[in-house]
Amino acid sequence: MTITNSSIEEHKKALISAERSAATAEQYARQIRAMAEHLCGELTRESLVSYKEHLQREYAPASVNAAIAAINSFLEHSGMAEMKLKTVRVQRQTYSDSRRELDKAEYRAMLSAAENKPRLYMILKTLAATGIRISELKFITVEAAERKIAEIDCKGKHRTVILAEKLCRQLKKYAKKLKIKAGSIFITKGGKPIDRSNFAKELKKLAELAKVAKEKVFPHNFRHLFARTFYSAYKDIVRLADILGHSSIDTTRIYTRESGEVHRKQIEALGIV
Repeated sequence: MTITNSSIEEHKKALISAERSAATAEQYARQIRAMAEHLCGELTRESLVSYKEHLQREYAPASVNAAIAAINSFLEHSGMAEMKLKTVRVQRQTYSDSRRELDKAEYRAMLSAAENKPRLYMILKTLAATGIRISELKFITVEAAERKIAEIDCKGKHRTVILAEKLCRQLKKYAKKLKIKAGSIFITKGGKPIDRSNFAKELKKLAELAKVAKEKVFPHNFRHLFARTFYSAYKDIVRLADILGHSSIDTTRIYTRESGEVHRKQIEALGIV
């Protein structure tokens, strides 16, 4: 089979029709285009295996598996499910990389650096205090702040997120200052909800101002910060999975891993050596 731009676009449309997010559909399309370019468009079982070996030489297992997920989806859509690739087996890591995880002190430093940037300041607080995704900010509305509850619809699932009273007071004050009387609180100058690209650029600049390592500063890390803080306080992974909107507790476990340094102290405290 020859992979064409039209076949990739057809698959992308099929993903969106199946209610996959536009971001996921585009990510899959990028992975398939990369494969098509590497294979010069010709798709055979042998070339697929060769491409998988190429990915394993160049990328980390998680990235390889992300590419394989996209490729397998395309193969199934194209009626070639028998050619699907096996994912790379990855041993579950028991601790997180502290070089990539944002801690509370760094979060506070970023808040301080954002004090003169009201919208950015409130977005940071909202993400860290709720654990919602950046794509879910549009559900933080004036009405939600009034009710102290946000109704989130994402990835075909609905969940209710409780908003802290202190956060609600600040959200209402912010909305009132901007004369936002209803609907999404975090919007662009054109009135559209803030998206990942708007926020990510601002974050990188803020990281430099706050003297926080840039590799720690990306939108999803505030969700991780919320998850680790909640789990540390209550040790209730089932409840946390519900709050984050995870279908599987295995996904939630990724968010609650402690740093390698904490793990090291626990090992040393055993007193075996």
